[in-house]
Amino acid sequence: MIHYLYQIAQQICLSMPESEEFVSHGSPNFRVKKGKIFAVFAQNFHGDKRVALWLNSPPGAQAAWAEPSAPANSDADYFVPPYVGPRGWLGVRLNRGLALTHVYDLVCEAYVNTAPRKFHALIGRMPELTPPELALDAEAEQSRVDDSQRSVLEPLREICLALPETSEQAQFGHPVWRAGKQTFAQLLMTSARTGIAFWADGESQSLLLDDPRFYVPPYIGHRGWIALDVSYEFSWDEVRDHLLQSYRHFALQRMLLELNNALS
Repeated sequence: MIHYLYQIAQQICLSMPESEEFVSHGSPNFRVKKGKIFAVFAQNFHGDKRVALWLNSPPGAQAAWAEPSAPANSDADYFVPPYVGPRGWLGVRLNRGLALTHVYDLVCEAYVNTAPRKFHALIGRMPELTPPELALDAEAEQSRVDDSQRSVLEPLREICLALPETSEQAQFGHPVWRAGKQTFAQLLMTSARTGIAFWADGESQSLLLDDPRFYVPPYIGHRGWIALDVSYEFSWDEVRDHLLQSYRHFALQRMLLELNNALS
């Protein structure tokens, strides 16, 4: 997970105009080319158990987001980082499920506060982020699936693998199902909750969020994904309908033709 968060942070920071990465005191730093640092990726700094970006945010941002009196081991999403905190820097935890669009906006603010004005107009829209592929062997996967999660995993697996040209893999420690090479379903397993994630168009996503059973999953939600919290009551028929919609979005034409023939 730390490797994943680092690569996501790296992609966001390096999307800023004329930005570059270098290592200082063992941590990745991001600066305007040969200029000032606007972000630092800090992992478990002095044992604080945080995975975070330290951002050279504009005046007022630290006061708006962080609680200055919070202890160093606080679980808050935002904090005053050591050493650079007195200069207005803002700490943003990446392992708390903050929307990546929000993290991107905070990085943009830090960049604008740091970079020469001539670069400001070159900032574009948030890039399409590409998660790194991390393999997890089957034995490791099974060891992290408890009985309640396995009761969801088995029927979910049956639905997904019944569709044309699908396969099951592990990504970032979670089982995922692919239509060809494209992921269309995931079982998200965290200590907080277990969710069945799938792609939905913008209108469907908005409607589903009116239902307390559904939530926007971190890291992938900005790309149209939504998840069903399985601690609520649900039916496998409705799950199948959502998965079919997601599958149709990613599947190739020959796969859709096979699916339509099977359903007719």
